[in-house]
Amino acid sequence: MIKTVIIEDEKPASRKLERMLSEFADIELVAKIESVEEGLEWFSANEHPQLIFSDIVLGDGLSFDIFEKVRTKAFIIYTTAFDQYTLKAFKLNSIDYLLKPILDEDLAAAVEKFKSFIPSDNSVNSQEIKQLIKKEKSTLSRILVKIGYNLKIVQTPEVSCFFSENKIVYLQTQERTYPSDFTLDELEEVLDEKKFFRVNRQFIINSDYIKNIHTSPTYKVELEFQPQEEITVSRERVKDFKDWLVS
Repeated sequence: MIKTVIIEDEKPASRKLERMLSEFADIELVAKIESVEEGLEWFSANEHPQLIFSDIVLGDGLSFDIFEKVRTKAFIIYTTAFDQYTLKAFKLNSIDYLLKPILDEDLAAAVEKFKSFIPSDNSVNSQEIKQLIKKEKSTLSRILVKIGYNLKIVQTPEVSCFFSENKIVYLQTQERTYPSDFTLDELEEVLDEKKFFRVNRQFIINSDYIKNIHTSPTYKVELEFQPQEEITVSRERVKDFKDWLVS
């Protein structure tokens, strides 16, 4: 059995996730934790599980505070309504990052990813975990954006490009432009590198939306749904850009 812990301060969300996990015959829930304080106490006094499902924003702080103070060999799947913590999550034994509301298929995929990391004898040390996570780095599949007082989930495959303007990073879709809480440097770490490429200091583009590439006198890319007519590939990135196009 896969011993599992849920860290979630919202009882309805905790109960829903517990119900969803009950569909997996090989998962055993051993504890439900509601705060940073409770988490520190529990992990200090109990045998650690193999897998943790953890919300990030708790009533008395961030769940990161637990794992920065208590070393654990457990794999962590973060479950949250906030996307701005993605990069830090990936640095703390995270193998996936599920945005609420959690979809059945996303949860199933995350559990299968966890199982793919575990050898038959269940012997994985902390250094091996870090290497496995680095090798199988999770990518950002959805982004939560604010529209006034409302929130909207944007699937990253729908984004033609991310661009920086006046110190704010925006994402462009067929519908419109949305501001995000990421920096372009952070996005480079969590986007699918087979699909997205940083062409210059201002733009990350999605290969699926490239319409034309002009090679003379400099490389310029024309995309569908982009905020300007052409995007210039910086000189130092041209070779990498050409390699990326055929990779």
